Amino acid sequence: MEPAVLGGKLASSLITPLLKKLFVPDAPGAGLVDKPVRLSSLVSFKGEKRTLTEKDVHKLAAHLVARAVDSPGETPFPPDEQTAVADALARRLLALGDLDMDDVQAVRLGHRELARQLEHGAPAPDGLSTDARYFLGNATEWACLQILEFFTRRSTFVARTLVEQTRTQAELIARVDELIARTPRPGAHDRAFERRYLPYVAERHNHITIYGIDLRDSPDRWPLEVAYLSLEAAETEERQLPDEHSGAAFTVQLPAEDALSTHDRVLLRGDAGSGKTTLVQWLAVTAARDGDRIPYVLPLRTLIRTGQLPSPEAFLTATACPYTPPEGWTERVLTAGRALVLVDGLDEIPSADRNRTRDWLQSLIRAFPGNRWLLTSRPTAIRPDWLASEGFHELTLVPMRRSEVKTFVERWHTAAQAPEYEVPLLDSLRTKRDLARLATNPLMCGLICALHRERRGYLPTGRKELYDAALTMLLARRDRERGMGALEGAELGEEAQLEILQRLAYALVLSGRTEMDQETAEGIVERCLPTVAGQGDARTVLRDLLLRSGLLRQPADGVVDFVHRTFQDYLGARHAVEEGHLDVLTSHADDTQWEDVIRMAVAHARPRERVVVLRQLLARDSPRLTLLALACLEHATALDPAVRAQVEQRAAALIPPRTTAEGKELAEAGPLVLELLPGPEGLTDDEARAVTVTASVLGAEEPDGALGVLRRFRSHPSLGVRRQLTGTWDRFDIREYAVEVLDHLLRDGLFMGCASSEQLAALRLMRPWSRLTLTGSHGIGEIVDAIVDPNAVNLLSFVRNDDIGPLDELMAFRSLTELRLQNCVNVRSLAALSKTPLTDLTCLRIGRTTGLRTLSGLTRLSLDQSFPEGGQLPDHLPVDAPLEYLNLGWDTMASTGIRGLEHWPTLTTLRLDEPRAPLSARDWRRVKGLPALRHLALSGQLNGYAVDVMPELPSIESLRLSAPDAHPSRLRTLASRLPGLRTLTIWTYGGATSHDMYAEIFPTAEVIEVPRL
Repeated sequence: MEPAVLGGKLASSLITPLLKKLFVPDAPGAGLVDKPVRLSSLVSFKGEKRTLTEKDVHKLAAHLVARAVDSPGETPFPPDEQTAVADALARRLLALGDLDMDDVQAVRLGHRELARQLEHGAPAPDGLSTDARYFLGNATEWACLQILEFFTRRSTFVARTLVEQTRTQAELIARVDELIARTPRPGAHDRAFERRYLPYVAERHNHITIYGIDLRDSPDRWPLEVAYLSLEAAETEERQLPDEHSGAAFTVQLPAEDALSTHDRVLLRGDAGSGKTTLVQWLAVTAARDGDRIPYVLPLRTLIRTGQLPSPEAFLTATACPYTPPEGWTERVLTAGRALVLVDGLDEIPSADRNRTRDWLQSLIRAFPGNRWLLTSRPTAIRPDWLASEGFHELTLVPMRRSEVKTFVERWHTAAQAPEYEVPLLDSLRTKRDLARLATNPLMCGLICALHRERRGYLPTGRKELYDAALTMLLARRDRERGMGALEGAELGEEAQLEILQRLAYALVLSGRTEMDQETAEGIVERCLPTVAGQGDARTVLRDLLLRSGLLRQPADGVVDFVHRTFQDYLGARHAVEEGHLDVLTSHADDTQWEDVIRMAVAHARPRERVVVLRQLLARDSPRLTLLALACLEHATALDPAVRAQVEQRAAALIPPRTTAEGKELAEAGPLVLELLPGPEGLTDDEARAVTVTASVLGAEEPDGALGVLRRFRSHPSLGVRRQLTGTWDRFDIREYAVEVLDHLLRDGLFMGCASSEQLAALRLMRPWSRLTLTGSHGIGEIVDAIVDPNAVNLLSFVRNDDIGPLDELMAFRSLTELRLQNCVNVRSLAALSKTPLTDLTCLRIGRTTGLRTLSGLTRLSLDQSFPEGGQLPDHLPVDAPLEYLNLGWDTMASTGIRGLEHWPTLTTLRLDEPRAPLSARDWRRVKGLPALRHLALSGQLNGYAVDVMPELPSIESLRLSAPDAHPSRLRTLASRLPGLRTLTIWTYGGATSHDMYAEIFPTAEVIEVPRL
């Protein structure tokens, strides 16, 4: 809104009195002074004559803006920005108090320059629309016009010295008042059209469509905002390294949608289905909603049909937009640098048309600089420097990462309202290696999701159907349904393309490679041409397959490979079966690289051929090949029942494993095992643990598949299974494993161990753990920060931690009842623990420590601690603590022995390490004097315990020994001293133990053997 128009809405006779309030009244006199008076002393909201507050100035500005908005005629900006505009105008008026000039200088500046001074002196407005900024600038100029007119009238001195300028100002204001009715608002028609066009663009492109598959119950399109996935784009940059004369190439990755935030001109390359068109749609939708750029989506396959590429005025007509813009609107947008031009599909036009397409683009770019341009193409369609002269930066969409595939699957099922199929498909993508290799771009992920839902979750056990559907989609239906035809004249049908592709694939399989040089590929195509119906020579046919099939690509100049190894194996197996080369396949069965080829060959083979393959695999009598035969059964829909039973019977001896040893042995068969491992249903606890052992061992080699198996066991109640799941954390991505597995475990009886800073940080991603074992050097403050709810922790165990000194920060754990310190050599005092509810303490080799005697609340104490001053136990231990359990390690026994043990008559359990000097009869009398003692554990050799001087201990009901090699005579002496013994536990260390001998010597006790690792 120009000042003239604004003046019409705010008549000067009404607004001038409001603006006069910004200044203090005139003082008496003629104003004849030597030193000019600065504006800062004239404004009414500063200085000694303050009559307005800043709040009053804001009210004045709000009144001015409200009068402009409420006046008849078109509103100058969206109504919801009125408050923000008023605040911005107030800040500019307040800037008058900071101008270092007098009123005469201000008048000489003129109203436009004064307005610029105020704009520079006030904070920049944030978040205003273009219309609002336009109004604010002109409102500031109009206010300055009125303010300067006020200055010219404020005193005799000003009137006398500026009489000529006064006349000029009055004349200008009069003319403004006179011209207001005849001055139209600039750009009104353009902005009105944009208010219709931008929502249309957002609505038109806010969906994703899968072309080329038949779906009865699944959607073939869904909302873009629900399903859109941010993909990564890679750019190779040349950088100069320090102290080197030549630069080095670095690959930089960034979110694809951010490409235009760093470069105004981008050429984006990507394989078929990699998400190029979806990115174009996303950029168009977000630009239309933000309103900062005017998007034009120009699919070249549509534009090229008309013959002549469109001029700017025909952009909307060429793309079937139903709206007619004002004349010259597109050119005005481009001239102003407000456009986002999205040219999609350089690969989708014939090569003969690409030169004129480049000329068309160059003419547009040079005629309208300052806009943003994004062009998309498949990698091999145009040469690398195709538009380098115009400053285009080349980016390449990279394959989806595992986390991106997971996000895509989750969003797809949300959009399709099919949550029941989401988790099974994610598990299949983790455990089925060839399926995971296929799901590397949005197109294939969408196909997998759709077919999996369409077949009610049947997809994981019938992948041949998926490959057939994918090939049909990529080779024929997708381009046809998008209106594409042959580009280079090689009009090949689906079967003809398959014939060529499977011969290329089989050649790669036989050579044990995944790529071949282009000359070799052309030779294979040349030999195929007489047998297929089509047009063009070998080079033309190969180029068309590279450009349009979506299966072949050129990773480097003169090199050809398949975009997915799984397609190579599938097509290679198809050709081997057609040529009768089954013996060739089985002869390579020992090579893991041939596993998928053999499985796909079984899928393609006829029933009698399947029998041959499976029997040859079983004849090798190898666990891995037996499992390979079992994996082939899912593809053998028609098979001799006797052969199927034979395979299943042989495999049943391997899966499920029944012990830890069998689980580790099974893992030696390789990642193939992961697809065959069962879930927890129907397994014993030992079998369930053995399965998790197998998956854990394979976690380092195939983390995705192993994680998929372990997820199935995360709700298992067995403590052994849950311990295995917590113990294998370090083999996987720390954060993902925490969220996918650990957070779901039952906490009863389970410790959570953290050895790294990453694992410690991942605690915040999970529900609180009550028992934590922290290995390595971590400060207590760091630990407290990593735990969501310290009050939920009741057991802490620190192992090999050199960073722990003072324990005062443990006060944050208000529910801490058990603490274990092992090899924490810098702990010097335990006194701070007296302020916690601690009842159970373990101190193993923590250096010389004080404060133990203050812990009067302990009921359980384990010590392997040296006390250099020696003495008795009461000199170091809390005498008044109601101890029920006491474990004295080797160092403690060497320092104090068991002298003073009688001070804790509440003891029910006593565990001793072998003393350096044999126990005396007096020592044993101390043990006998413990009235509540029921459980005794003796570690080490019995020689050190002098059992021959041991008195009879009738209260002892259970005994633990770690001396399986003790002489029978000494054992008989010990047995005679324990007439009330009911349980004898023998710790074994891998050697043979005579269970019968112990049962004979201790006839009243149940003998239990416990292996110690």
